[in-house]
Amino acid sequence: MEKHEHTKAVLNRMSRAIGHMNAVKKMIEEGRDCSEVLIQLSAVRSEITNVSKVILKDHIDHCIIDAVKENDKEAIENLKGAIERLI
Repeated sequence: MEKHEHTKAVLNRMSRAIGHMNAVKKMIEEGRDCSEVLIQLSAVRSEITNVSKVILKDHIDHCIIDAVKENDKEAIENLKGAIERLI
């Protein structure tokens, strides 16, 4: 990913997701209640969804706008493929 306006926010969100994942790992190692683990996994999923939205918005605002201006159909097709995998 190129350096975009929200790179710092993306990195901060990724750090939170990694922190949640480390907490899940520790909880499993400790034999914690499955409900608690599932709640923590929900937090991980939420962070990943949020970081995906930020990256997608940045990509559209920067790369895709430029691709449309330059008639770069490959970049647009790549975006479609990425969205298909993401959803």
